[in-house]
Amino acid sequence: MSAQTQHDSESLDEKADVVQIFDDIARRSQRIVKDFMDRQSVGGGEPDVMNIGGAFLDLTEQLIQDPSKLVNAQLEFWQNYAQLCHNMLFGMIGQQASPVVEPKKGDRRFKGKEWTEVALFDFIKQSYLLTSQFFQKSIHSVDGMDEKNHQKLEFITRQFVGAMSPTNFVTTNPDVLKRTIESRGENLVRGLDHMLQDLERGNGRLDIRMTDLDAFELGKNVAITEGSVVFQNDMMQLIQYKPTTKTVYQKPIMIIPPWINKYYILDLSPKNSYVQWLVNQGYTVFMISWVNPGAEHKDKTFDDYLTDGTLAAIDTIRQITNDQPVMATGYCLGGTLLSATAAWLKSKGQADKLESLTYLATLIDFSDPGELGVFIDEKQVASIESNAADDGYMNGRVMAGSFNMLRENDLIWSYFITNYLCGDTPFPFDLLYWNSDATNMPAKMHTWYLRKMYMENCFKDSEGVELAGVAIDVSTIKTPAYFVSTHDDHIAKWQSTYPGAKLHQGPVKFVLGGSGHIAGIVNPPVNNKYGFQTCDELPDSPDDWLENAQQNEGSWWTDWDIWASEKRGKKVPARIPGSGKFKALEAAPGSYVKRRI
Repeated sequence: MSAQTQHDSESLDEKADVVQIFDDIARRSQRIVKDFMDRQSVGGGEPDVMNIGGAFLDLTEQLIQDPSKLVNAQLEFWQNYAQLCHNMLFGMIGQQASPVVEPKKGDRRFKGKEWTEVALFDFIKQSYLLTSQFFQKSIHSVDGMDEKNHQKLEFITRQFVGAMSPTNFVTTNPDVLKRTIESRGENLVRGLDHMLQDLERGNGRLDIRMTDLDAFELGKNVAITEGSVVFQNDMMQLIQYKPTTKTVYQKPIMIIPPWINKYYILDLSPKNSYVQWLVNQGYTVFMISWVNPGAEHKDKTFDDYLTDGTLAAIDTIRQITNDQPVMATGYCLGGTLLSATAAWLKSKGQADKLESLTYLATLIDFSDPGELGVFIDEKQVASIESNAADDGYMNGRVMAGSFNMLRENDLIWSYFITNYLCGDTPFPFDLLYWNSDATNMPAKMHTWYLRKMYMENCFKDSEGVELAGVAIDVSTIKTPAYFVSTHDDHIAKWQSTYPGAKLHQGPVKFVLGGSGHIAGIVNPPVNNKYGFQTCDELPDSPDDWLENAQQNEGSWWTDWDIWASEKRGKKVPARIPGSGKFKALEAAPGSYVKRRI
């Protein structure tokens, strides 16, 4: 066979492969579109559940009354744009000019050198930044709007300008454009295939992969701290971890994770496992692993998470440890439940069942829920109730999407570019695997939680809510408490968690870690990252606390260990899971955590 003939044959094979790929894509796309249209015909499309129309009407009314700020913003925009065009003309004849606008610190979208060195892309970048600033400033500067409407419009505007970034389009992203030319479009074909896979996995909803979902297996390379399930009911499994020391501290630790996510964020891998670190320090550690709810849990309420969750776990742990009081830790929503548990036990005269309380990034006073508040009002909660009526639960993927929108550039658009435009396969990353492992929420519990905590904010009030027959009063709690929040938390702002610490009557220590909701909490000492701030006093204002706080190097984990030294008791022989009355039902991580949606 001649070289030309062989080349022609290989070319035909390549064309046949491309035809096959596009044929497969066409068939899959047709099915997905049909499924989507079927849902639209049944559901009547997506209503304006966030009432964005009403928010824009409010904006229009305020602009009509005082148009001066919009006019000033427009004038500033056109002046800057004229300067940008002037700079570009000078750049074309080889003269340099200072940029009119630059990306904010931490904005990684324009880190490629082409965005600065190539005049066209530098112009596109600055033009986009000027326009996005104009939109955001125009909304932010309007006075007189309803605060909720103002917050919604600022949020929606940020989503819009984020979506319109030139990095999100093939022809205006220099890296993607280069790849497309070099691969003759193969990156886009791979990206389209990735998008179809994500649509199929999300049943028509775009469920963007952030990591290689096949690279991890629970119990194999994540959630691998040794232990056993020693108790279970229809709400949770209780894991007792195997000791690594011959003796352990007398008082056991119980960890209450949020049921919005799965517990193994605190046990990802040996190098960053909070669970393994506690075990290695000589603590007996128990973990609640919540069930991933299905239709059979539709009638479960917050009461059930209390009675069949924390209260059942405490009673079991005390039986295993010879009636020792429990050092309880709650993370995020798990911390809110912990405060309810402590108040419930205090009301019942059983406060001595708890030795100490540790709150990780926990809201108790929901006066300022941050940007999460844009998703929570009566119209949206009623929509959640209606949508969940048939299934009996709030779909975890929907909630995960809402959380991702709080950091849209990092958690949505960066993966849109990598997966769909560049056609790359996501890199294996244990944290992102956990982030993709969503959980459902029982409908009754979820809507009650949104109304009572976020909308009415009555949990902080004396007898503001009733749980399991008891009027809850968080202000009666006298158990020693350690609050840790993080400086850059976008879910539970530290200024919002601080008032919860002020509600407790007992001795309270408030600590502020660096970084965000996850990295600031899962911060092993060996990394020596972020640091933390402490203050001996607990003034009324979080700003006053910060002004008097002292910066410390390392991790809050070691500071907590020092704080706990007066509460953990003497050393006793190590407790082996399953050796007593409560036998090992199965090995950790158990079966509840393995249920995916």
